Amino acid sequence: MRFMTTSDKPDNTADTAEATGIAAQDWETAAADPQYRAAVVDLLGALAYGELAAFERLAEDAKLAPTLLDKAELAKMAAAEFHHFERLRDRLAGIGEEPTRAMEPFVAALDGFHKQTAPSDWLEGLVKAYVGDSIASDFYREVANHLDSDTRGLVLAVLDDTGHAGFAVEKVRAAIDEDPRVGGRLALWARRLMGEALSQSQRVVADRDALSTMLVGGVADGFDLAEVGRMFSRITEAHTKRMAALGLAA
Repeated sequence: MRFMTTSDKPDNTADTAEATGIAAQDWETAAADPQYRAAVVDLLGALAYGELAAFERLAEDAKLAPTLLDKAELAKMAAAEFHHFERLRDRLAGIGEEPTRAMEPFVAALDGFHKQTAPSDWLEGLVKAYVGDSIASDFYREVANHLDSDTRGLVLAVLDDTGHAGFAVEKVRAAIDEDPRVGGRLALWARRLMGEALSQSQRVVADRDALSTMLVGGVADGFDLAEVGRMFSRITEAHTKRMAALGLAA
């Protein structure tokens, strides 16, 4: 899921900088580089499976919802995630790639992450959605700054806040107000999510040569190693802000 608000996003001035190089090109021009094309296919495949997995997980989390209204809210979120999946699937097909094949390399890593971070109750599920999955969103937003204009537009669209960040914050803060002891448990849970999410992101990139090459600057307009460090610093800072919004200590 993608619970993002403007203040949650990493402070990345590249968002407003004038586009140059690949970032100023459209897909048809940029895709002439086979290594860049492979990196984009990997990125879209990872995102597509992430959205599909989020849809499935929301259906499970709905079983933990305490009220019918909460179940309905999760159903709306699930519908938004599936719509995002459809857009990514259709884009892969539109550029001549088989969507299932593009997603398959990421199934084991993402399923492993969700298995390791299965929530035990409703509140842990909300924290995972708001904090845990948003770390992945931050990572993909950073990568989007270095994509061609067509792909960047799609990636940013599917990472958009579905409008439910306030829902998660409201429910978690209300629970903490009712029983302050809940805060300590959820803070530990959120720290675990942070570690698992960063490890999962690093594993995915390390296993895919095209993606890792783009990140360290092997593809024109990619990151350099110093920028990778700054990127993860921005992601960590955004995580701290989300923790504060929930009333939890980072």
